[in-house]
Amino acid sequence: MTVTLDQIQAPIAAEMEEFEKKFRQSMQTRQLLLDKIMGYIVKRKGKQIRPMFVFFTAKISGGDPLPEATFRGAALIELLHTATLVHDDVVDESNYRRGFFSINALWKNKIAVLVGDYLLSKGLLLSLENDDYELLKIVSNAVKELSEGELLQIEKARRLDITEDVYFDIIRQKTASLIASCCAVGAASAGADKETIERARLFGEKVGMAFQIKDDLFDFGTAEIGKPVGIDIKEKKMTLPLIYALSQADWLTKRRVIYNVKNNDGRKDRVQAVIDFVKQSGGLNYAIKVMERYRDEALQVLRTFPASPSRTSLEQLINYTIEREK
Repeated sequence: MTVTLDQIQAPIAAEMEEFEKKFRQSMQTRQLLLDKIMGYIVKRKGKQIRPMFVFFTAKISGGDPLPEATFRGAALIELLHTATLVHDDVVDESNYRRGFFSINALWKNKIAVLVGDYLLSKGLLLSLENDDYELLKIVSNAVKELSEGELLQIEKARRLDITEDVYFDIIRQKTASLIASCCAVGAASAGADKETIERARLFGEKVGMAFQIKDDLFDFGTAEIGKPVGIDIKEKKMTLPLIYALSQADWLTKRRVIYNVKNNDGRKDRVQAVIDFVKQSGGLNYAIKVMERYRDEALQVLRTFPASPSRTSLEQLINYTIEREK
């Protein structure tokens, strides 16, 4: 039987409710246009996976009941992460985010950039006003990694010469660093020692790696779930299933596939040809095995923490993130 997100969340349901109220209040401002946009951002929030990682990790690291610093840590991550997403949509000229119009689609680029800056400064002030220097250091490092990962991907996309090692570097920085920072912030906010914070960070990093590989697998799906099928190929992104398939191909096949990726111009037949090639070359099976390896390593690290309802929920949350259909 599949466990639902509500069931997973049960040990921290009251804290999540409290966090939502606090976060909504922290987003209010006297500037009318800004207040309207903040309201829109709060309304279109997703599954709240990031705060869940913060709260669960704080609890397994000795923060039970949760201290105020944990709520601030979760808010800091949400503020800084939302700022990066708002800026990303401007960079990608994207009009949608999780089925909603993006900020730049509704209010144009100039306002979106300023809103991203506002969220960033709001997060910085939240930490500085409460002397949460350790939390700020962890999250700022994740934002730095995220930017470096994006730039590395852009640089490599031009030449389409990404090796597995480079791919792992990119997703470690782009995706895993954020979930790693959620877990490190949870442990640090609970007053854990350096060794425990590092264990929590490593756990989050491995979950993040599995999560991103799962996301990449959606690109080769048969139904439009989570994101449109073939979107990565259209955007010339080299993901693990394609990298592996190319590494197994002969020179001529490799050249033909890379030509289709480079010159697909959104053409369905060329995108489909790449998808078929990856499936036939065992790229999907290989990526699934790597994803499962990261999941198992994450569970191994998690089981070094004492058994508790929160640890059980974290185990379920890992499985939820790699078994999800969107």
